[in-house]
Amino acid sequence: MTDYEGRLRLGVNIDHVATLRNARGGDLPDPVRAAQLAEEAGADGITAHLREDRRHIIDSDIDRLMETLRVPLNFEMAATDEMQKIALRHKPHAVCIVPEKREERTTEGGLEVAREENKLAGYIAPLREAGCRVSIFIGADERQIAAAHRIGAQVIELHTGAYCDAHAEGDFETRDRELEMMREMSAYAHSLGLEVHAGHGLNYDTVAPVAAFPEVMELNIGHFLIGESVFRGLGPAIAEMRRLMDAARV
Repeated sequence: MTDYEGRLRLGVNIDHVATLRNARGGDLPDPVRAAQLAEEAGADGITAHLREDRRHIIDSDIDRLMETLRVPLNFEMAATDEMQKIALRHKPHAVCIVPEKREERTTEGGLEVAREENKLAGYIAPLREAGCRVSIFIGADERQIAAAHRIGAQVIELHTGAYCDAHAEGDFETRDRELEMMREMSAYAHSLGLEVHAGHGLNYDTVAPVAAFPEVMELNIGHFLIGESVFRGLGPAIAEMRRLMDAARV
């Protein structure tokens, strides 16, 4: 296993290797092979989101990842009975509870925790008892972070999508405002004893300011790295992201 103390960790999301496979059918490209290549390139963990509609990762991918990975699997899932059963069967290192809507192209925002506090507290308790680290994918909102802490989550993952979108659109005022809110909420979550992760939409241009937050322990990055691997190869794409992350923490 990798040593997880010290440096900022990189989790590589392999969902969109499966998207490419499923566009044509068959077995290729194989997301499990991508996970193994990511391990070799220095990924500290692998993230895979088993959606209810199985639009990219499918059940057999999770089976094979659990059998072959040497680094931890971060199993992203909606808070459904079906997904809880799957997680309890596999007992991955971590489960990240995310919101999910069938019509969305990708996860659009953070989970609403405060309104569903009692339900989510009961939902995650068996996962924690099974030894999974429970993470909540959440917006940079004090009310939601406080609720995540109260329900017993060990980790929050801050949704970086609004920050990344604003940067891409050239709306630098909004970008900087989103970044500052994430900075403040990273510190707040850390003060509560939560481990702080971040991800969604990060690329070479946007990763450094988030990587520089001292409270952030892990970044989860997928779509950009899979896309960049078309041009660079997956190993070099990950190596460059790793370099930028490390440079931001110096």
